[in-house]
Amino acid sequence: MEETERKKKKKNAEFRLYNAMSKTVEVFKPIVPGKVGMYVCGVTAYDLSHIGHARAAVVFDVLFRYLLHLDYEVTYVRNFTDIDDKIIKRANDLGEDPLSLSNRFCEEYVADMKNLGCLPPTHQPRVTDHMENIKNMITQILENGCAYAVDGDVNFAVDKSPNYGQLSGRKLEDNRAGERVAVDLRKQNPADFALWKAAKECEPSWDSPWGPGRPGWHIECSAMSAHYLSFKFDIHGGGSDLIFPHHENELAQSSAASSDSKVNFWVHNGHVTNNQLKMSKSLGNFFTIRQVIEKYHPLPVRMFLLSNHYRTPLNYTVSQIEQASETAWFIYQILQDCEVGLSPFQERLAKSGKKPVQIAGEAQTCITKLQEEFNDKLSDDLNTSQLVTGRKFNEALKYIALNLKPLKKQKQMSPLVHSIAAVAREVESVLRILGLLPTYSYDEVLQQLRERALVRAGLKAEDVVRLIEERTTARKNEKFGISDKIRADLAAKGIALMDEGKETVWKPCVPVVQGKWVRFVGWVRALVDSWIAFKWIYRFIGWFRRVTGLVDHSTSVKKQP
Repeated sequence: MEETERKKKKKNAEFRLYNAMSKTVEVFKPIVPGKVGMYVCGVTAYDLSHIGHARAAVVFDVLFRYLLHLDYEVTYVRNFTDIDDKIIKRANDLGEDPLSLSNRFCEEYVADMKNLGCLPPTHQPRVTDHMENIKNMITQILENGCAYAVDGDVNFAVDKSPNYGQLSGRKLEDNRAGERVAVDLRKQNPADFALWKAAKECEPSWDSPWGPGRPGWHIECSAMSAHYLSFKFDIHGGGSDLIFPHHENELAQSSAASSDSKVNFWVHNGHVTNNQLKMSKSLGNFFTIRQVIEKYHPLPVRMFLLSNHYRTPLNYTVSQIEQASETAWFIYQILQDCEVGLSPFQERLAKSGKKPVQIAGEAQTCITKLQEEFNDKLSDDLNTSQLVTGRKFNEALKYIALNLKPLKKQKQMSPLVHSIAAVAREVESVLRILGLLPTYSYDEVLQQLRERALVRAGLKAEDVVRLIEERTTARKNEKFGISDKIRADLAAKGIALMDEGKETVWKPCVPVVQGKWVRFVGWVRALVDSWIAFKWIYRFIGWFRRVTGLVDHSTSVKKQP
């Protein structure tokens, strides 16, 4: 029943997506029914990628996954710029070959994306592998009278593009020379941009009809998108900073190369900011993906990147990633407990397969509401915000958690077993489409979350064990001030202690900042504990002296007035 309902809701889902060209949310309809072509501008490979690059990758990975979920056949292309001014400068600074450097950082980017749980795109083309495609497109633009060659360079003539500015909303007269690139008096219009750059000494170059050189930045994406998807395709994506000049120039040169050129949807993700400023390498206010995942598990990092609507800016704060880490622990701990609870029934659950089974009405309600919330949000411009922290998702988790205890009494297959399994499958289905379902066991995820928490706390596992033992001893001796202080100090470092029967265990948590009053109360309690201990020691000494005869009461004489 649940599978039938899911297919019905999927079939009826009307996917709406914001189109930067029309500035409105439109119903998504592919050019070819059942098939989607998507091109996303990738990174310029001259350094490790930062968390802003991660957001773009994760957003379009979720779009890719959701389109697959809707049963589209998707061709997803994400390019690498592996030759560029920035690459050449960085290589010169390091004394390295530019192509060797860019190849190294392309591979590092692929590794980062794997860590973040991004599916590999259908194609990941590099500029240097598509020089013939680029030169052929430049030739076509020249033949169509929309470009001109000068001294080995080829420039696009923006005056030949009547709709220039339609994507960004900028007027041609607003584009003043010298703001983005150096003024070039050989240009017919200061806003003209390079399709081909003449070779410079000690720089990589390729032969061309206009002399040795290399391509301009914008032409590469036009050529590679046309090669893999044709001049007409469904979605062109990238960061919002690419709307102008990159995507505006792409649009102009692709239209100049072919009158059939058309992109149905232009889709852009918002920036990741640091203290409300766009995170970028040029400003030096960025954190690399590697730096972040050293302290935080990639799953909560991905959760954080999906916590806002993809078109809005996302401000990077430690507190938000800490909160995402705690949420991740909560989700995967319940799923781990569920996996353990259902383990005696797994073989029989597998045999039941897709056969109709009876599940509790409450379980079916959880599933239906979660499906509705998920479909409503994602079909409405890919809204991932508050999906895994939302009410319906947490109600499903709560249903699983509350029913695991009575499950322990079950020896045979029952509606309760099928109900818990069905709700868990729906939860995992949501996580899978968001890229939050791990490819390894929940137990491993929880262990890795603990390890990252220890790194952030500056502790080792044995340190926590020792402090737990010290706290246990303090409690046995009724030194509650000391035991409370140990617990509070660990909580301040993101380690939460939980007393379960006679055992104390720990889990990662959002660090608890102790206020002055809390510290004062703890200090007073420790002082009281110390005073009580002193009183008992004093009394013991008195008793001991009396018992051992160190005080001779028989000879004591009252003092006469």
